Amino acid sequence: MTTRISPGAEHVVPSNGAPRVAVAFGGGGARGIAHIAVIEALDEMGIRPVAIAGSSIGAIFGTGMAAGMSGAEIRDYTLETVGNRNAVFNRLWSLGPASMRDGIGGFRLGHFNLERILEAFLSPAIPQSFGELSIPMKIAVTDYYGQTEAILETGDLRLAIAASAAIPGLFMPVRINGRIMVDGGIFNPIPWEHLMEDCDIVIGVDVVGAPEGDGTHPPSRFDSMFGASQLMMQSAIALKMKLHPPHIFLRPSVNRFRVLDFLKAREILEESQPIKDELKRSFEKLMARRDRD
Repeated sequence: MTTRISPGAEHVVPSNGAPRVAVAFGGGGARGIAHIAVIEALDEMGIRPVAIAGSSIGAIFGTGMAAGMSGAEIRDYTLETVGNRNAVFNRLWSLGPASMRDGIGGFRLGHFNLERILEAFLSPAIPQSFGELSIPMKIAVTDYYGQTEAILETGDLRLAIAASAAIPGLFMPVRINGRIMVDGGIFNPIPWEHLMEDCDIVIGVDVVGAPEGDGTHPPSRFDSMFGASQLMMQSAIALKMKLHPPHIFLRPSVNRFRVLDFLKAREILEESQPIKDELKRSFEKLMARRDRD
């Protein structure tokens, strides 16, 4: 687990009144369930972000918070759905009038239709449009042929979430405004820089993870594919940290979980609990610096 407070961060906190806080939730597949602990900690601290940004799985949990769900509500809903084997099967089965296979676009790798899957799994609390959210939300997606990132803030919210979480090689791309969009984590694993002008304190949460092992056994084909993606995203995060880090940077200990380990939701939640105290201590340190100044 890693927590970092950026040097000079005390200077961004106003000397009077409560600071404006924003949160950027990163991508990482099932490891993103650790975002729930951060949301719960903010609830316990009485902090309501003025803006939220998210990439991939971070867009899903970030939007839940932006829609007004509490950390406890998001936890319960997660355990009732993706954390429950029977619920996962039943929701997938309910997708279409024909068959589950047709409903999700087939069982071939890279052909799963995430738009349809999210219809079955997103909370009813998440609206259809960005304009219906109670907290402004920025969702990072990757314009595949444009070779760049795009930040979505208006329009069809659920379509934006699907695009941001459309992991290449696993899910079909999503078309938005005539453009082919894929996983936002490719270009921007944790889009905190898009919040820096909106607030006084930006919290970045990294759940990308990294390959683990004894260093002697080669990974499986599946693990090597996602492990290589993790390494590329961590390289991008490291560069962003050097150039313009968030005021508080959190990295829960979730490396041992794989990108599709959603059925291990309870274990991920348990493993990520220490990050709550880390966030609280980091925030207290920032405020103490402000008071000393």
